[in-house]
Amino acid sequence: MKLKINKTSGLNGSVKVPGDKSISHRSLMLGAMAEGKTRVTGFLPSADCLSTLNCLSSLGVEIKRLNPIELMIKGVGLKGFKEACDVLNVENSGTTMRILSGVLAGQNFFSVLSGDDSLRKRPMKRIIEPLRLMGADIWARGKGTRAPIAIMGRPLKGISYETPIPSAQVKSCILLAGLLADGKTCIKEKAKSRDHTERMLKFLGADIEVKNNEICIQGGSKLKGAEVRIPGDFSSASFLLVAALLAGDSEITIENVGVNPTRMGLLNILLDMGARVKLFNEKVLCGEPSAEICVKSSILKGVTIGGDIIPKIVDELPIFAVAATQAEGTTLVKDAKELRFKETDRIKAICSELKKMGADIEEFEDGFAVHGPNKLKGCVCSSFGDHRMAMALAVAGLFAEGTTIIEDSECIDISFPGFRDILSSLTKEAVV
Repeated sequence: MKLKINKTSGLNGSVKVPGDKSISHRSLMLGAMAEGKTRVTGFLPSADCLSTLNCLSSLGVEIKRLNPIELMIKGVGLKGFKEACDVLNVENSGTTMRILSGVLAGQNFFSVLSGDDSLRKRPMKRIIEPLRLMGADIWARGKGTRAPIAIMGRPLKGISYETPIPSAQVKSCILLAGLLADGKTCIKEKAKSRDHTERMLKFLGADIEVKNNEICIQGGSKLKGAEVRIPGDFSSASFLLVAALLAGDSEITIENVGVNPTRMGLLNILLDMGARVKLFNEKVLCGEPSAEICVKSSILKGVTIGGDIIPKIVDELPIFAVAATQAEGTTLVKDAKELRFKETDRIKAICSELKKMGADIEEFEDGFAVHGPNKLKGCVCSSFGDHRMAMALAVAGLFAEGTTIIEDSECIDISFPGFRDILSSLTKEAVV
């Protein structure tokens, strides 16, 4: 499917974005591990989250869809899962594969997880190594580095482990395995990655302690079902936020967005660049902060980013690159090699497609540099089957001369179903 975008005179209005993708995944997995029922509202019914739902159903968890964004999960407890009768197909969801592996490592049966062509190329050694240290019997293709992954569940033991790179998926995998293990499991990170798992574990009653960049969880602590209300996804909101900053004369409000501090890297950087963005109606629900975000058209200046901020902006770097094309001066992104191991090589994809549109952008091994501002022109762009690339290029099309065509745009549904309709509601002349 092709998405056509024309230049707009501006975005105006108030919208809601779908529920947070990361929290939706975790509400399913932790709700399944809890005792009793967990009611989830604000669930994101995207392809990735439905992969998690389908895998849990195959493992004997009863999940009732009350409506597209509301679920009731009948928890099976820590070790009440049942062996699936077939391979667990996670499709394109790296979150499902990596975190669910931690749950399956401590069960008493055999499991195999696989996914699509893209996912089978992504690195899995980063979860396999710590799980093996905990005593897991786990194998994978490519000398233990690539899916499919086969797991023979067995008793696990707690460990102390420092993650080589900050990764919420790796951390979450180890934490859930630690919940099933004997003794205490402690994880230390060089830089703090997103902490939705820790927050939800605490909300559901786990014996967990967080101090700076170290998290410890006591094996065997039980979770209790509860009502989980999921805020809007900041990563999804970021595309609309940048669109309003850059495209014509714009002013929009994005309602009920999650503003977890570990996810606010993009917002903080944009504020440093001169963005006119305000948060109001801030509150905390189920351990997660949320707010309304008001955005107005702005003139931006270039910045340099790297180091500890990268884990807090890694999913937003494609749309950040689009913002950088309109900033005064040079914007440099470094220490972001992890981008090469996403749904596609995002460093390569960002540079190739924005260059097609006329951006002055340089590619480096661990990032890129944009020399702006650039006058972009519409052209035919490839999404590379990557949802965040497709949406970033759509936003660039809103202020590029002419028409921009994004190929294979159906991948957007992986994280933001309804993106086209929401964009159309804010700028009716731009989306074809």
